[in-house]
Amino acid sequence: MRWMFLLAALLLTAACDTGGPLPTSGIDPRDQARLDSFVEVIKVVEPVAESECKDFALARNCNFQIQVDTDPKEPANAFQSLDRLGRPVITFTMSLIDTTQNKDELAFVLAHETSHHVLGHLARQAQNAQAGARILGQMATMDGANPVTIARARQIGAELGARSFSKEFELEADHLGTIITYEAGFDPLKGAAYFDRLPDPGDQFLGSHPPNAARKQMVYDTMRQIRATVAAGRPVSARTVVEAGG
Repeated sequence: MRWMFLLAALLLTAACDTGGPLPTSGIDPRDQARLDSFVEVIKVVEPVAESECKDFALARNCNFQIQVDTDPKEPANAFQSLDRLGRPVITFTMSLIDTTQNKDELAFVLAHETSHHVLGHLARQAQNAQAGARILGQMATMDGANPVTIARARQIGAELGARSFSKEFELEADHLGTIITYEAGFDPLKGAAYFDRLPDPGDQFLGSHPPNAARKQMVYDTMRQIRATVAAGRPVSARTVVEAGG
């Protein structure tokens, strides 16, 4: 049986308004302990992500809703989406939570996913998909293709367009995610150790994710910028870290 739990509820003191206590029926006690640990991470990371979201002002809704899919058949995954009202939803599968080794890793993954929303990646991805569909559709039309072929060309164009900057988006989310993780009081370097246990996608053409080594390097580089910001006596935020990095 699948259980989808909304963890924002009354457990968050910031902006979430889903209301109601966290359900516990049907949950393995070991999973419940991990969920409780995840809630503790959410309490600290979500307000920081929301603050950065409002500072960037790219998203209209910065009120994050965090949920967990506890279906054991679902693979380890975390992703960002929008509900019908445009509210950002961050979904973790229980399998992913089970694969993390500490709160730093949970915090980093959560910060990374919220960063996709803060940076407007879903909207930018949709724009790229539309552009790809239009270009290949026009090319097929000019080539005299039939409607079925044109539709297929548009579909392929959309898929290629959506993937065209996906690696860059992941690295951007790793950069901001590192800052949010640090601001929330967790260790991004310990959090990035999660990459060591992920299958390495390599540097594939139009791959959805960059190599794990590149992602870890982004975390290390961002931490150097954070240290420079701290050394200069400035508060750490996305804006001050970028300025420190030159």
